[in-house]
Amino acid sequence: MRDRLGALRLQFHEGSAQVQAVAHGVPWLGFVVYPTHRRVKARKVVQATRSLHGRYAAWQRVEISFAKFDASVQGWINHVRYADSWGLRSHVLEPFVF
Repeated sequence: MRDRLGALRLQFHEGSAQVQAVAHGVPWLGFVVYPTHRRVKARKVVQATRSLHGRYAAWQRVEISFAKFDASVQGWINHVRYADSWGLRSHVLEPFVF
């Protein structure tokens, strides 16, 4: 296997190439996928929360339009809706209720 990858100028990343049980979850596109459900990665939640707070502050300072702020919120909601995230969405978006 290593020879074939070497011929393609690719290599294994030992930390990422470990075999694990699916019950521990598989990280994929900002989610951790389990056999029965999906969760958003914690670091992605922190990143999105900071970004949304920054955009909200920029909107309050009239640096961006409400449409741009709303597009950011809708984009994040559209991404996390693929996980079991109803409570998470409520928690993250609670400060932005007008």
